[in-house]
Amino acid sequence: MLRHDEHGEQGRRGEWRHEFRPGRLVVGATALGIAALYGGDAARAWDTPWYAALPSLVAGLVLSGVAGWIGYRARRRRAARAASSDSSGAPASTSGSHAIR
Repeated sequence: MLRHDEHGEQGRRGEWRHEFRPGRLVVGATALGIAALYGGDAARAWDTPWYAALPSLVAGLVLSGVAGWIGYRARRRRAARAASSDSSGAPASTSGSHAIR
């Protein structure tokens, strides 16, 4: 993943282009696993019953929800720590999309 700053130069300020979303990663891996399962069935490599995807789909959605919640809590904690260590003297808001400075 590349880093950039406000002038488009990479690696200077250390901010990521977008935040990491672990829930989306788990949903994507689940979808690829189910696609591989039915792809092998279509290629006649093995026989997959029609209902085989349901348990893995439910498990993947539950795991992605847990991973997303943990990632959300980690982002909130990191934002709160950054706001509390801000030495500019102006109050910072961590509940909205823009920090108040």
